[in-house]
Amino acid sequence: MAETRRKVLEVMEGKTVSPPPVWLMRQAGRYLPEYRATRAVAGSFLDLCYTPDLAVEVTLQPIRRYAFDAAILFSDILVIPDALKRNVRFEEGHGPRMDPIDVDGIDALKADGISNHLKPVFETVSRLRGELPAETTLLGFCGAPWTVATYMIAGQGTPDQAPARLFAYQNPEAFERLLTFLADVSADYLVEQIDAGADAVQIFDSWAGVLGEEEFERFAVKPVARIIASVRTRRPQAKIIAFAKGAGLLLKHYRQKTGADAIGLDWTVPLSFAVDLQKDGPVQGNLDPMRVVSGGAALEQGIDRILDALGNGPLIFNLGHGITPQADPENVSALVSRVRGAR
Repeated sequence: MAETRRKVLEVMEGKTVSPPPVWLMRQAGRYLPEYRATRAVAGSFLDLCYTPDLAVEVTLQPIRRYAFDAAILFSDILVIPDALKRNVRFEEGHGPRMDPIDVDGIDALKADGISNHLKPVFETVSRLRGELPAETTLLGFCGAPWTVATYMIAGQGTPDQAPARLFAYQNPEAFERLLTFLADVSADYLVEQIDAGADAVQIFDSWAGVLGEEEFERFAVKPVARIIASVRTRRPQAKIIAFAKGAGLLLKHYRQKTGADAIGLDWTVPLSFAVDLQKDGPVQGNLDPMRVVSGGAALEQGIDRILDALGNGPLIFNLGHGITPQADPENVSALVSRVRGAR
């Protein structure tokens, strides 16, 4: 019996697969009517994340619809601060909120109980691996320490994460302790996801783009490298994607400095630069999510440009950030068909 091919893993090993495998960030989400129906019965957003029956269901919904080459665990990057008892909640129309942390709060952080708090997540991963088609790669994930720290310090998202940047300048030692702590608990979290059945994991640094060059090295590169080294020490075969949104030219040596197998590219990364990045290994991305909202020629042209530029090397086709709630599910069908029709 032939061994099942998981195309996303093949690309992460450096192979060129044609047509390239495709999945979309936030592929389980509000643009799907079946997600909205499940969300309505869940109670709070965190209840949805922590109820395996529901989290499994919403993870599987886009796989049933589109047969994506990867499913990504339905959860949130803020389950780590939630496990740290930072009073995380999601307010309708306002996004995530939590109790802002200060220096004393950083010094009081303890890793005890995190794994137990996150047991429902690991159960979801385990059940997903049993329910997904054999050829579908299962991705786990975590938030990068810098991005998670920005929410912990401000208590919410802000346009340019000025509160976290200011805190880091004013309290450099405490801030480094926070990033190191988050890196270590995040590595543990990823290892447990891998042990539960995740084939690969992604680290989301959604706010990397607000950092200057020196800060990017200290706050984005160093903690992510620490996570990856820690995971690899314990699980040498682990496959890891690192996505530093908005990092631009700072991505030039990001893969080498962090040890990531593949790097995610947001839609602002020029394809000419992406070609150079791909010479060093697999890339993932980088269609503008607004092209999926638009559909039609804008969608087709965007897909074709990426495939023309990157399709002859190791590529995981994806968006440059998460799919938006206003995207038409039919446009997602058109995207998958066009990518899979490429040769």
